[in-house]
Amino acid sequence: MIKQKLSLPKLVTTVLLAILAFTMILPFLWMISTSFKLESDVFKFPVEWIPSRWHAMENYREVWGSQYNFGLYYWNTVKVTIVTTIVQVLISAMAAYAFSKINFKYRNLVFLGYLATAMIPDQVTIVPKFMLFRWFQLFDTHGGLIILNAFSVYGVFLLRQHMVTVPGVLSESAKIDGANHITIFSRIILPIVKPSIVTLAILKFVWTWNDYQNPLIFLKSRDLFTIQLAMQQFMTDYASYFSLIMTAAVSAIVPLIIVFLIGQRFVVEGITVGAVKG
Repeated sequence: MIKQKLSLPKLVTTVLLAILAFTMILPFLWMISTSFKLESDVFKFPVEWIPSRWHAMENYREVWGSQYNFGLYYWNTVKVTIVTTIVQVLISAMAAYAFSKINFKYRNLVFLGYLATAMIPDQVTIVPKFMLFRWFQLFDTHGGLIILNAFSVYGVFLLRQHMVTVPGVLSESAKIDGANHITIFSRIILPIVKPSIVTLAILKFVWTWNDYQNPLIFLKSRDLFTIQLAMQQFMTDYASYFSLIMTAAVSAIVPLIIVFLIGQRFVVEGITVGAVKG
């Protein structure tokens, strides 16, 4: 077994990175700890990382109780996030296939023009979107919110970069055997680019779950609120109850942690493929 000698610069770098990582995870640990405490114990000094008086059940019962209806906002967010993720991944994959495997006139020029739209700040198009959604009666609906987030320049770019690395002989062989574009897309290309598909799905899931701006502008009815708007409302109603606010925050991020832990390997692999190849 070969032992690697630990140099001083590497040791200093490791210690500094460990300290940096600890400072970043500290607020997260405090949030979880606070969600288990009595309100009177929240700001005790020194900090009780493991509460001496547990109040977890009461806090979570208060947040998830029928009075505030946290479960409805949770369900709204789950519904919008999952449908948006599926729709966007499907549209991005089909567009990426067209830009990488179908030869048509001005294909590269159209793709460059599509990429150029990424330079337009999202805030610039809010007013036109708002007017169009009112015109099509999509304002204050979950369907409108899903359509609003169904298209992604980054998603098309990420999948296209992976698809162009797939040898063209596979598609040509399938065509000789009588396969059409739908068959080639669904049975050959999609299985090969699965890491990038999973990467895009995870990134989109996290982004949609955390989206605050679009629900704030395009939703008006309280029973349609997503969890980000509900958190803002919750902080207004329970401004002085930090234990309850932290309990709601912990509840809000649990799905994100689960999704990231399941798919973190695909995220690293998919981003690397999209960045290096193409």
